[in-house]
Amino acid sequence: MGRRVFVTGGAHGIGRSIVETFRKAGNRVAFCDIDSLRGKDVAEKTGAVFHHADVADQEQLEHCLQTAVEQWGDLDILVNNAGISEFRPITETSVEEFDRIIRTNLRPAFITSRFLARHRQQNGNTAYGRIVNLCSTRYLMSETGTEGYSASKGGIYSLTHALAISLAPLRITVNAVAPGWIHVNEEETLRLIDHEFHPSGRVGTPEDIARAVLFLCDEENDFINGQTLTVDGGVTRKMIYPE
Repeated sequence: MGRRVFVTGGAHGIGRSIVETFRKAGNRVAFCDIDSLRGKDVAEKTGAVFHHADVADQEQLEHCLQTAVEQWGDLDILVNNAGISEFRPITETSVEEFDRIIRTNLRPAFITSRFLARHRQQNGNTAYGRIVNLCSTRYLMSETGTEGYSASKGGIYSLTHALAISLAPLRITVNAVAPGWIHVNEEETLRLIDHEFHPSGRVGTPEDIARAVLFLCDEENDFINGQTLTVDGGVTRKMIYPE
């Protein structure tokens, strides 16, 4: 029947590609998203199960997870992908806006991981488990006006290695993927200079990230644990000087 996978924010962009990739690999997939229209479209085209939910709402998120567990008996893989990116000068950013980014990007990864840990502990299942969190290269490098987003991704980076240690007795590995520039906006026109900026010669695609997530969830890759895999075409290894 395939592994049982739950993805947050699976209706578009990287999340949609993750849902599609795991379905093509023969897995059972459920996902949640706040966008009902896109979510239903992905479910129809992939055969995945869609749950309408706002990940910033603990009750809604846990209800989705509980429904999946009741349907399948357990979850093997959690992919914490949901997130928002709002960039604004710090002088124009309210505390409420900062909090909303943290509630959407960081807190849900704790909620889903805690849910899985509690479920596994109660049922004594230590056979196989994977959690993959979506980080960002902004956890280690920034532009102006990215305080909320960068802080949330820095939290994902640290939460990932903390969870890896805490969940080790349950045989659940916890890793993160840190994407660089990924082309998710179809209305965005990429220039030759955008591609050439990357040592790999191109801007990334959602499929690049989905394949990395799938790799980390391979049953034989249990020795990769507590790590953040950067997938950015080599940009964070490139020395950049003003011209």
